[in-house]
Amino acid sequence: MKPTYRARTAACLLMAGLLTLLPGCTRSGSTAGGHDAFGPGDTQVASADPTQAPADTTPLLQPAKKYIGVALDGAPASMDPVQKYTQLVGKQPNIIENYAGWGDQFDSTGVRLTWQNGALPYIAWEPHKTPLADIAKGASDDYIKTFASAVQKTNVPVAISFAHEMNGHWYDWGTKTNSPEDFVGAWRRIHDIFQDRGASNVIWVWSPNIINPVKNVALQPYFPGDGYIDWVGMVGYWTECCDKNFEQVYGGTMDQVRAFTGKPFIISETAAEPGKKASSFVEELFNGVEKHPDVLGFIWFNISKRADWRLEKTPSSLAAFKQHAADPQYGFDPRKP
Repeated sequence: MKPTYRARTAACLLMAGLLTLLPGCTRSGSTAGGHDAFGPGDTQVASADPTQAPADTTPLLQPAKKYIGVALDGAPASMDPVQKYTQLVGKQPNIIENYAGWGDQFDSTGVRLTWQNGALPYIAWEPHKTPLADIAKGASDDYIKTFASAVQKTNVPVAISFAHEMNGHWYDWGTKTNSPEDFVGAWRRIHDIFQDRGASNVIWVWSPNIINPVKNVALQPYFPGDGYIDWVGMVGYWTECCDKNFEQVYGGTMDQVRAFTGKPFIISETAAEPGKKASSFVEELFNGVEKHPDVLGFIWFNISKRADWRLEKTPSSLAAFKQHAADPQYGFDPRKP
């Protein structure tokens, strides 16, 4: 599999039979634990104009309209997949999500290309093969400083989610080998380094998996604190095994999170398994997002990996998506919120 594409393992599909939500699973990479964040390196891209004021993320934190994002094969190294997706669904996505392995350089090219095309860059930063306790103790400080400085120099808003689905056991940064204290320590150290480097253009997304498959894992011990995050992400998929509505999929997670923070939510990764129920799942997703003012929107995983999550796979699902996405409350240019 190509290193920029995300793979979902068979173990995930077995779990999907038990849940409405498929936890994100390991992406294959060209090196052990590493993934290309956005394609080519950023050495050919000039730094931001030093006379410009720092990018302000404040208008993007709780916008009046909803985010409608996507993860796509080949984007944002190229905007061609985004243009094709826009034609498919009838609405330009205003978040483009991609996955960066621990050790990958920050690619200013892809980030700027995303921003120039009217979307917020969103990086899921995956610390494969690196114990969180080591990050918390400073073992990766030089790498983090370099990454943070590159983010700061780019000077466009960037959403970053570190170690998503940390409450699950399917990643090597998950519960099997890392404690909540390890995760919180690593998160805070990364955040503080970014602050020290002046990288104030980051929207920090704390993104657990929904609690359905791991109800015995409390979320609060993994929470870094209100001063360390901007959004609460939720990873949650819809599968054919069960009839589920929005509240059954996301409600329990939201209730638990609301007990310790008032930060807004974003569904940071979702899709519906192809089949007879897919269109109803799409309906539930949109209706649920519209019902909850504190849910800012969602990011659709429109990639075929193990399961084919692409909207075009199920015509009825695509039709439902297009109908709801046409509502003017979905989509806005983050450069002009």
